[in-house]
Amino acid sequence: MGTEGGFPPQQQPKQPGRERRMHPEPEIIRDGYVGSQRLAGKVCLITGGDSGIGRAAAVHFAAEGAAEIAIVYLEEEQDAEKTREMVEARGADCTLIQGDVKDPQFPQRAVEQAARRSGRIDVLVNNAAEQWPQTALEDISVEQLDRTFRTNIYAYFLFAKAAVPLMPSGSSIVNTTSITAYRGSAVLLDYSSTKGAITSFTRSLSQALVERGIRVNGVAPGPIWTPLIPATFDEDKVASFGTNTPMGRAGQPSEVAPAYVFLASADASYITGQVLHVNGGDFITT
Repeated sequence: MGTEGGFPPQQQPKQPGRERRMHPEPEIIRDGYVGSQRLAGKVCLITGGDSGIGRAAAVHFAAEGAAEIAIVYLEEEQDAEKTREMVEARGADCTLIQGDVKDPQFPQRAVEQAARRSGRIDVLVNNAAEQWPQTALEDISVEQLDRTFRTNIYAYFLFAKAAVPLMPSGSSIVNTTSITAYRGSAVLLDYSSTKGAITSFTRSLSQALVERGIRVNGVAPGPIWTPLIPATFDEDKVASFGTNTPMGRAGQPSEVAPAYVFLASADASYITGQVLHVNGGDFITT
């Protein structure tokens, strides 16, 4: 579980960060977690799946019986290999797909690679993201704005566009938004804007795909202990990360991933266009 009162001060030099360099390392799946075959035989594609929430979703999907899981990652090869090891230890085949989601040609290639064996995608998790804190609006450059939007929302569009033709009725898309989409963030103006766009994208895409039998939902995490945190914030911010929640701590990826399992599974068969809030009790307007 989360660390009461924050984490040891630490910082990483660049995004998206390396999970193996974090202390303590995030909890990916609880000891003793027992799956119930809720994703038996499914073919899943997860962007940003090498670490953090994406890794936890992949490992939980494997524990729930998924047959094939493809992981998209940027450059963190060691973290990606560790994820593959954890997924395959739970009985699923795991394909690692290295590439930059900002490249508009990459999503199509990644989807084709993920579907190469089975010819379909049953679950798409759009999760890759980046954030660049700035204390003043004037400090956000056009280059930063473009980079954040290309990573955080353009890629969601393009992965969905590529995957939907290969998704049979009963499939599911789960998009990662954020609590910042609802309460805002003074230092993450561009990031929180993309997360708001993801929320609207989720609601709109759910309506566009409902007649095809494809459900589209989202998860809005609060403060979760992932590599993005020490790779984004200074040591003081990391040390107090998550302490302002009602629970007084940050969450762990292991506490978010079950929401992805639920939304991806038939247990959520009557749920589409919705967002689950996993945030330690922070009350927000939905």
